[in-house]
Amino acid sequence: MKNILIINGHPDKESFNEAIAQSYLKSAITAGAEVRYIAIRELKFNPNLQFGYRQRMELEPDLLKALEDLQWSEHQIWIHPMWWLGMPAIMKGFFDRAFLPGITFKSDQEGNSEGLLKGKTGRIITTAGDLSLDIYEDVYDSSGLVQLKKGILEYCGVSSIQTDFIGPLYELSESDRKNWLEKIGHIAKNDSLL
Repeated sequence: MKNILIINGHPDKESFNEAIAQSYLKSAITAGAEVRYIAIRELKFNPNLQFGYRQRMELEPDLLKALEDLQWSEHQIWIHPMWWLGMPAIMKGFFDRAFLPGITFKSDQEGNSEGLLKGKTGRIITTAGDLSLDIYEDVYDSSGLVQLKKGILEYCGVSSIQTDFIGPLYELSESDRKNWLEKIGHIAKNDSLL
């Protein structure tokens, strides 16, 4: 069985992102995967990296548990809305506080770095309220995806990261949304079997 960790970065429990997370979760479990779920909005932690890397802040119990889940995982599913071409503040705060030197990456005195999440694969599912994939890629150079995929996950050693873009949400009918949730279920099943 594959160990899959689903991380939802949307702060609203009633969002389409939550429906996506639940569709993925149910399908992965049905396919035989071991699944854990983190809704970042439910974690109790200070999202502000108050001292940068100059002084280490004590990691709250919820962050310690999330890091344990990250280490346990073989495959990570990152689900988030795109706001201002990036992730919500609470999700960025999660990375700032939890993805620290010596925990998810290490650097030497010459500036060489090594990701400590090697051997893990990933998938990023991004939703956009009023942006199409073509405009996101052509006009904005997939800036939020570059930040999350290359600047965070790949930097920390996660590899073979696949991406899915859903948008613009405001144009999706209820039938379109249902079709997307079914597609997410198929993706989860395939991810579980790889």
